[in-house]
This record gives sequence, C-alpha cells and structure tokens, in this order.
Amino acid sequence: MSKVVLLAINAKYIHSSLSVWVLAGGIAQYSRLFHVVEIVEATINQEDSEIVSLVAAQTPDVVGISTYIWNAAKLHGLLSSLRKRLPDTVFVLGGPEASHNADHWIAQGADYIIQGEGEQSLPNLLDQLETHRTQGTQGDGSPVRFPIAQENRPLVFLVFPIDPYSDKYFAELGGRMAYLETSRGCPFSCAFCLSGDSSLRFFPIDSVKDQIKRLAMSGSRTIKLVDRTFNCNTERAYELFEYIIGLDTDCCFHFEVAADLFDEKTLSLLATAKPGSIQLEAGIQSFYPPALEASSRSGDIDKAEQNITSLLQAGNIHLHLDLIAGLPYETLPDFQRGFDRAYALGSHTLQLGFLKLLHGSALREQAASLGICYSPDPPYEITSSPWLSADDLQTLKKAENALQRTYNKGRFLSTLEYVLSATGISPFSLFLSLGNSAPNHGTALDTYAMQLFECFTLFPEVDDMLLKDKLTWDWLSMVKGKNTPAFLKRQDPRSKEASIQAEKHLCHPIRREELTTLNSGKTIYVDSQSRNPVTGLYKVHVL
Repeated sequence: MSKVVLLAINAKYIHSSLSVWVLAGGIAQYSRLFHVVEIVEATINQEDSEIVSLVAAQTPDVVGISTYIWNAAKLHGLLSSLRKRLPDTVFVLGGPEASHNADHWIAQGADYIIQGEGEQSLPNLLDQLETHRTQGTQGDGSPVRFPIAQENRPLVFLVFPIDPYSDKYFAELGGRMAYLETSRGCPFSCAFCLSGDSSLRFFPIDSVKDQIKRLAMSGSRTIKLVDRTFNCNTERAYELFEYIIGLDTDCCFHFEVAADLFDEKTLSLLATAKPGSIQLEAGIQSFYPPALEASSRSGDIDKAEQNITSLLQAGNIHLHLDLIAGLPYETLPDFQRGFDRAYALGSHTLQLGFLKLLHGSALREQAASLGICYSPDPPYEITSSPWLSADDLQTLKKAENALQRTYNKGRFLSTLEYVLSATGISPFSLFLSLGNSAPNHGTALDTYAMQLFECFTLFPEVDDMLLKDKLTWDWLSMVKGKNTPAFLKRQDPRSKEASIQAEKHLCHPIRREELTTLNSGKTIYVDSQSRNPVTGLYKVHVL
C-alpha cells in the first residue's frame, strides 16, 4: 500500500481544483493495487514552507502535482523545497505545463511526467512504483526511479466517466467556485491554444445533469464549466441550458462559448433564464481577418456580433468578451479599431488580454519564424513582434489598466458614457488617456474617482458640474456604505423631508450616505437592498 498526495496550487483561495479530484477518482477506478490518496489544495499566495508542511504531514510515498501557467513559476522553488523535506518521495507532475515541457521539469527535480490525460496513466504508474517499492531498491536503499515521461492516448468515455464529486470533495469545497467538465477537447485548432490537440468527446448527458444538480446544491455560488466551446454541439448545449434554467438554485453557471454558433432557438431559451444565473464568455480574440487566419481562428464575426447584441438585449445574462493583443499581422491601429468595435457591443466585461506563447501551441513553434519575442518565464507573454513594438504593448497595457479598473469592474459606467458622448473620441483613446494620467496600482477608490475627474475635465467639451453629477450617480450605484468623496459633495445639507420621501418609497430606512443632491438640483438616493444580479450595481432613484 502506498500513500499518495495529489497537490493542487490554485491561483486564488476562492478557486477550487477539479483535476486532482478527477485523478483521485481515476486511481480508485483503474489501479490494480490499493493506494491511500489525500488531496491538498493550496494557493500561489501561500508561503512555500506552509505548503511543504501540509504535504509532509501526510508522509507521502508519492506526490502528484498539477501544473498550469498560473503556478509554474511558484513550482520551481516549491519542488526544490519539497524534495529537501521529502528526499525519498517520488514526485510526479502533470497538467499542460508539464505535459508540453517534460524535459524541463525532469531537470527541475520531477521523477515522472504524465503527458496528456492522467486518469488511467497515473494509476498505472502508481501500481508500477508500488511494485518496485515493495520488491526492490537501489544499492543505496533509495526507491527505484525512472525519469521518463508517461504518455497515454485520449480516454474514450463510452461507459460512465469518472465522477470527481465525492462526499469528501463537497466537504472540502466550502462554498468556493466549483468546476465542471461536460466535454473534453475542442473542434477548433486555434494556434494560441492547446485544447484542440485531442479529439472532442462528450460525457453522457444524464451523468452531467446529475453532477450539475449536486453542484447546484453544494453551497458554491459559481459553477464554471471548463468545456472549451460549450455550445459547439447546439442540440446538446440547448438541452443542458434548459436543464440549468429549470433548476431551483441561486448558483451562477459560467460557460465559454462561440458566439456565432448560437441559433435562434437557443437565444430564445437563454432569454428566459433567471437574471444572473448564467454568465457567457465569448472569445472574439480579434476583428482583423489576417490575424484570425494566421491564428487558425475560424468563425463568423458578423454572426457573432448579431448574437451578442441579441443576448444583451434580454438583460438577464452577464456577457464577457475576450480580445487578444499580439496576434500575427495585427498592428496597434488594427487592434484599436477592433477594440472600439467590441466596446460598442456593450458587453459587461471586455477583457483585453495579451498573447501568451504556451508550450505545445502552434504559435510558440512559429514564433521565431514570425519574429515574435516573448518572456521565457510563465505566462510567456509577448514582448514585441514585427507588428507591435515594446512601446506599443506598453500603450496597450496603459489602456488595459484603465479598462480593468473602471468598465470591467462595473465602475463609473455613466461617467464613461457621458465623456464618450460629449467628446466624440473613441473608447480606446479614452481609456488610454485615463491610463496615462491615472495609472491605478492599488489606488484607493475615492482617490481614483478624483483622478478620473481631473483627467476628464481636461477635455474642453466636458462640463465640470455635469461630470460631478455623473460621478456621484456612479458612486451611489457601485459602492455600499461608503461616503461620497469630498470633492463631489455639495455645500447644501440634505433635507429631512427628502430622506422621509426616499424611505417611504423604499419601505426601509436609508443611511445618510445613501442620499445626496446633484448640481442639477435633483436629489438622488440608492436602494442598497436592490442589487442588479447581472451588473452588480445598486438601483439609484431620482426623488
């Protein structure tokens, strides 16, 4: 009998790991020998010594670690510390980082690399290690080790896939974000992604529904599906959407989708979902045809735009759009035009991401011939290319900083809308101006509001008093229980009569900071008990 620790190192505490629980299920299902399996979940923000102590406390014979771009940098030092503390333990690495960079991780101290899917190959390796451990050792008494990569073929889920959701899983979940896999692989082969490497397979839909129901009752507020293109099978996606919409749950389900693949039937169904119960993340990536072609990115952009507009019109679904800066042949002006086109769609989040040259991706293999330079360290982000200089990327970073601190957090939305309307400048230009004048790196929100005001009043078309009114409205809608910044406050006191009228309308008391008078003379107040489940904003009323 061997003792096995499966170690997950998540990006944040609120995240949970799916992979280690799937692997634990695979060990239970496919191992010929008995292995005691313990799960340890940590985060990249924990000290190495703390993680080492958590693992060492289990006295493991084998430690398996899931590797990703978000934890690869931490693993270099952590693996060394684990090896020192547990010199006789066998270390097995898997996941996308190790799968596509096996020699590197062997050199870093891993004994074995599981390449690809591990549900069957890891149990097989554990059985072999246990046989060697019990039948013989090397001359110095240390365990027999074979620093080779274990490779397996893609699993074919013809019967019943492994169910990772054990009682122990739910006990450990503790309300954190849960993850669910209903299919594996991807029908597309985007050159910047790894998901198209394996064949597309769907898990039995009845077992998926059972898992969805159990997760919906787990206490987790968000359930994120890891399917790379959830709606690639339209009929199957419809059936699962319909099942989720019919559940009596307060959970929010998050899906990664291709916006151009929705049909009218599915769009009509999604319009019936309870507000806030479904989030959709659609990867537009680029509006520039040469960049899409060079990235082997297929899809109908015009159809995607139509469907995004339709989804947003219903007002019940949070929609997240992705763009990637740094794709081949797309210059800064090209990207700016695409950004403005995406912004005009009005999604709730517009992610401005930067190309990452992942191990195993086609673009990483082509990078040298294309002249793309990137960081050698995770997450291997682009640093320059023939189409984007290092200065261009810094320009994009400044705009991204402002976008992330305002629009993508649902902050200052009416202010942004007013300034764009008053000035007529493009969205990208506005965010770049803000990024240049008010770089936000941990700035207090009231200080940042003042920086926004100072930046936007530099535009001659902007009325200072109207701008203050917009900022005040936004402040009440996005902040609960915090006084309006001093520079936005009027000198005249709030009237008792106004408070009485507001409370009569809301049918509950309001605090002093929840009511104010604008420069226009209007009195506004916020209902701090009424928060939009899609946007996260509080309802503001005019008296």
